[in-house]
Amino acid sequence: MLAIYRTICQSLEGLYAAGEIRTLASMILKKVAGLALVDLIAGKTKTLTDNQLVEIETIIYRLQQNEPIQYICGEAHFFGMTFLLNRHTLIPRPETEELVDWILQTFSEKNRHNNTQSCKILDIGTGSGCIAVALAKFMPCAEVCACDISNEALLIAKKNAEKNDVVIHFKKLNILQVDASMFEQKFDIVVSNPPYIAESEKVTMQANVLEYEPEHALFVPDDDTLLFYRKIGQISQDILNNRGLLYLETSSLRGKETADLILQMGFEPVVLRKDIAGNDRMIQAEKVENLMVG
Repeated sequence: MLAIYRTICQSLEGLYAAGEIRTLASMILKKVAGLALVDLIAGKTKTLTDNQLVEIETIIYRLQQNEPIQYICGEAHFFGMTFLLNRHTLIPRPETEELVDWILQTFSEKNRHNNTQSCKILDIGTGSGCIAVALAKFMPCAEVCACDISNEALLIAKKNAEKNDVVIHFKKLNILQVDASMFEQKFDIVVSNPPYIAESEKVTMQANVLEYEPEHALFVPDDDTLLFYRKIGQISQDILNNRGLLYLETSSLRGKETADLILQMGFEPVVLRKDIAGNDRMIQAEKVENLMVG
């Protein structure tokens, strides 16, 4: 089996960094043969069938075509949970885990003397459901709703809610074409990781993202890169309860611009936070009633 592991690594040389190659090889053997690298090092072995060898060859070929391993395996890990996904859903990113952690920490601090405090949450553009599911899992007192424009994404999100044993109310919506009257309740938290990459930025993007992840969840027109933030801010002013919080993931290139927009829309305070890499990536904004909304 160590020989097969080395063969996988050699097949990917020059395409991925050395550390990433080792991780990919381990993931392939885990998926196909159920063996982890530590098992191989410990001398555990297994005879692979012809079908398993063909499967390994197929995975290597797909990786050589820049297809993300998460799509090949059909799953990804997020906030300690496993999520199903396909090419209709974005691959969950570590920065989004940081956004979820910020929400959980803030809620815990605000309600540290009341562990049963209820909370209504809306996740806009839920994709695989990773944000909604994580919040529902770690805020069991919360009522979580989630919406997306894609039927295929909603199907995966529903499966992920079931897989991780949480209840979420899903709805198909094009957030750019709705108004507040389409929501039957108000919320304490609205969260979104909307499309924010300008079309002109495609030339700088890696092939594994550009060729495989869903365009509708990534790109916005060059002449209106903040259109989703503007619409989400407008809707949130109407559907958030007083002192409700809006959380947004944003482009590291336009973090301050996005924060300024949300501030101009009447939210106060607006906090722009850096991710672990030092990039402006997350916004927390509070709705306060009786403020002039611009």
